[in-house]
Amino acid sequence: MSLATINTVVESVIDRVERAEFLDGPADKVAGLVNKWLKPGPIKDVLSGTGTGHPAHPIIVLLPLGSWASAFYLDVAAPNSDGTAARRLINLGNLTAVPTVLTGLSEWADTQGAERRVGLVHAALNLTAIALFTGSSIARSGNARRTGVVTAALGMAAVSASGWLGGHLAYARGVGTDTTAFEVPPADWTDVAGEDEVSDKPIGVDAGGVAVLLIRANGEIRALSDRCTHRGGPLHEGTIEDGCVVCPWHGSRFQLTDGQVARGPATRPQRTFEVRTVNGRIEIRPSDDPGSLRSEPVTGADARR
Repeated sequence: MSLATINTVVESVIDRVERAEFLDGPADKVAGLVNKWLKPGPIKDVLSGTGTGHPAHPIIVLLPLGSWASAFYLDVAAPNSDGTAARRLINLGNLTAVPTVLTGLSEWADTQGAERRVGLVHAALNLTAIALFTGSSIARSGNARRTGVVTAALGMAAVSASGWLGGHLAYARGVGTDTTAFEVPPADWTDVAGEDEVSDKPIGVDAGGVAVLLIRANGEIRALSDRCTHRGGPLHEGTIEDGCVVCPWHGSRFQLTDGQVARGPATRPQRTFEVRTVNGRIEIRPSDDPGSLRSEPVTGADARR
């Protein structure tokens, strides 16, 4: 089977999941319960990874995955051992799966549409894997090691399928990725508004195809990327509280002075722009950015050979 054929099959499977509208009902109910329980604040910040610069879920998921995979390896590589080490690893995986599930729910509850559907299947497979590994641990404790080994193998299959879906969400759909990562505003000073248009109420303007928020705060005009780094919410439609702009979608707060995250679920700061006034007009330009993928997009004649 060629790689093209494999890719076609894989894309067909994920497309079916993304278009499965019958998943919307249960997905929305579960997400509603999570959001009712998990409001923006300290707990949500911890589960989101706010303050670390990156979402917590992809990091903490290594704990149960590593434990379960190590146990599976021992089952295969040392079939004649007493299985104590493998059982302990499985128990460790089951224990660390609890915070992993919580961080995943926090991340998933802020999605919509295709991403929420895929996330629901991802979560269902994870819960299936946890149930299987729990059953494996129970079987091993009851001296039914063969049953425990088979059950753990099924658990690895479930968590592997789930991991593939998780990778799709992160790398193909950008869940958890800074939504401004590939914005490319003009490098030079760009006229965006009249000075008299900017007040203490945020407004959204266009800078060469990039949405920018402008506001006058403490006598100075501030400019930030208007697209929330968390899920792309329009910040200019949000509120201003304690020197921060609050995203209208999920409540993330960003400092107007430097774009830093003051409250999650966002983990990445907003890009800020230099501001100057020329003949009554506001001009902005981005700060230096060393990242090549963002500052040197591969398009048209700029494509590298």
